[in-house]
Amino acid sequence: MIHATTAQNSPEDFVSAHNSARAAVGVGPVSWNDTVAAYAQDYAKQRAGDCQLVHSDGPYGENLFGGSGADYTAADAVNSWVSEKQYYDYSSNTCAEGQVCGHYTQVVWRDSTNIGCARVVCNNGGIFITCNYYPPGNYLGQRPY
Repeated sequence: MIHATTAQNSPEDFVSAHNSARAAVGVGPVSWNDTVAAYAQDYAKQRAGDCQLVHSDGPYGENLFGGSGADYTAADAVNSWVSEKQYYDYSSNTCAEGQVCGHYTQVVWRDSTNIGCARVVCNNGGIFITCNYYPPGNYLGQRPY
């Protein structure tokens, strides 16, 4: 059985968390896009059976978050991605060796102006959250902002 929840996981919760991170680096806001959100919801439902953090390889940029043992929210997912900021060096447009920064750079990618996200409680009780971005970001050699 798939459970979708909305408390603390509304479109506005996802948008607000993204826009806080974007404002911190002078990037304009994102808006909720129902088409992108429908894609995210469809994919989240597919992952509900196993809760695996496997990318959809779809037409959008994509960040995934998963966990168990807590009722993770939209803000938890976005904060997790934004926590990679500490490893990103804007001047060299690189990530610290051995670290990951691509989730953060997608959140703040200047040209990604529309998002759609989804959250499901998986069959095993875990949480799976995905956000998709249009247009996608993280192009090699380009700065996010």
